[in-house]
Formats: sequence, C-alpha cells, structure tokens
Amino acid sequence: MIITLCVGRTGDLSQAQGLVMDEQNTSDEATSSGQEKMLWYVLKVQSNREKSIREALLKRIKREDLQEFFGEIVVPTEKVAETKNGKKKITERKLYPGYIMVNMTLTDDTWYLIRDTNGVGDFTGAAGKPMPMQQEEIDRMMGREEDKELEPAKLEIGFTPSETVKVNEGSFQNFEGVIDSIDEASGKITVLIEIFGRSTSVELEYWQLEKV
Repeated sequence: MIITLCVGRTGDLSQAQGLVMDEQNTSDEATSSGQEKMLWYVLKVQSNREKSIREALLKRIKREDLQEFFGEIVVPTEKVAETKNGKKKITERKLYPGYIMVNMTLTDDTWYLIRDTNGVGDFTGAAGKPMPMQQEEIDRMMGREEDKELEPAKLEIGFTPSETVKVNEGSFQNFEGVIDSIDEASGKITVLIEIFGRSTSVELEYWQLEKV
C-alpha cells in the first residue's frame, strides 16, 4: 500500500510539474512576444548635439549587436524657406531642440545603452520611469500627418499683422507703414503706407521689410 501510494503521488507530482512547465512556457512566450513589440520613447539630450548623439546611439547599437531591439531614431525637423538678398534658401530647423525620438524595445540592456550614451539625459516620463508615446503623438511631433509631405516649405517671416515696419529695399525704400495682412505661403505682406497724405495698400516681399 505504501508503494502504491508513493507511485500515485509521484504521478500527481509529475503531472503538476508538467502543468507548471506549460504555464512557464506560455508565460515566457508572452514575455518574449511583449519584448518584440517596439514602442516610441522620447529622450532628453543636450541641445545642439541631437544629430551627433543620434549617430553615437546608432554606432553603439551596432557595436553591441542590439539592432533587433531598435527601430528608427529620429531628430524631428521641418523645412523652412529663408530669403536673403533676394535669394531663397531651404534650411532644416529642429522641431524640438534637446529631444530625440527612439523606436525600441525597452530591456535592461537597451535601457543601459541609452542612458550610458554621452549626451543623453533621460527618458521623458513620470518619476524617472520611461513612458512610451502613442503612434499618433509621434506622427504629430515628427510632422508626419497626412499630406504633410505635399505642403510647401514654411517661410520664416517673423512679422505679425498690425506691426509697424520699414521698407528697406525697392520703390518704397525708407517708407514706414503698418502690416495689414500676411500671406505665409508666398511670403508676401500687404502694408498700409501713407503716400501724399493717403493710406495706400502696397504688397511687398517679407524680406523687403524690417521691424521699427
């Protein structure tokens, strides 16, 4: 009877162990699946070093063979059109100076790699805990809304309606007036200038004006 009882218990223990192992395997698979999902995080970094810090991160990821845990690393920028001396020039401007967006799987190794990279301050989040961003938020922050690519480059105008300005070039040079309206797409500004005692509407290029 003792032997039969022991065998019975052994069988029960074996089955229980099998169930435990199955549960552990299921849990491990779920954890592994969770780790494979990359999320977007925002990093605080030193201003004016965003691009070099991005390059440093890419090199470290490759050197430590952690490419499978990282997706895009982005410094959000926008194109801005500037006109100097009558010549139009397209430049890039950082949307969020001092920040980098990283698509990654957060593990001990990836967390350490990020934090140990020179120039990186911390993840954004509450109480020092990295908080992932929603894809819609990232798209908005990086200027990826629909049809964004079809939009012309933004002009860096620097004036506002009702502002007093002085014409520094052209037929009305040295005249002063008040801005009536601004066409941001074309960069043309309508200015009300007093000519022979009458307020006259004149359309000028924004680069022909300066603030008074």
